Amino acid sequence: MDHEFWLERWRTNQIGFHQAEFNARLVHHWPSLGVPKGARVFVPLCGKSRDMLWLAGAGHPVVGVELASTAIEAFFDEARAPYVRRQHDALTLYEGAGFRIYCGDFFELTPRELFGTEGVFDRGALVALPPQMRRRYADHLLTILPVHAQILLLTIEYEQSVASGPPFSVQPDEVTDLFAARCSIELLERTPAEQTPPRFQGQGIRQAGESTYRIVKER
Repeated sequence: MDHEFWLERWRTNQIGFHQAEFNARLVHHWPSLGVPKGARVFVPLCGKSRDMLWLAGAGHPVVGVELASTAIEAFFDEARAPYVRRQHDALTLYEGAGFRIYCGDFFELTPRELFGTEGVFDRGALVALPPQMRRRYADHLLTILPVHAQILLLTIEYEQSVASGPPFSVQPDEVTDLFAARCSIELLERTPAEQTPPRFQGQGIRQAGESTYRIVKER
């Protein structure tokens, strides 16, 4: 993971990946997972995502991890939520109003930070990583998650040879390759993307697909 690339994006406010509204696929599909109210939910590479507010509104304590402290502080400021900050091993923990967001490298997380987690919402983590990093990401995620945790995974699919990420194209066979050995996988929805990123259009991508998966860690 190129830390400097993402830190620079936040420093210069190049955050076109940030969504001002709640993610429609989250709102539509999350209830079908049946994650009980009160169960902890993890949002990897969370940025200042408003989806964390939606999950909190659905009754979940939220744990996130994000590289850029600027993003975390913006999340709490925009939510008008007080927080405290303290050092937590190699990470910095921001905590308040039902949110625990760790600032630092995702790969520094251990099972201790995700103890009791029953759900994961991954809209922008897997697709943010280049191919050589996605295997490491999936392996670490499954290492730190409790058995039976459910992942709502969102991906985008387009012709990778025509345009470069992020977001990167993640095809269905790669999702199977990354998760099937330890998880069950269910495709919930596959639709044409409502709008491809403008820079992709400039590179010749006129159509992309979006897929939504329910992944359950079984061992």
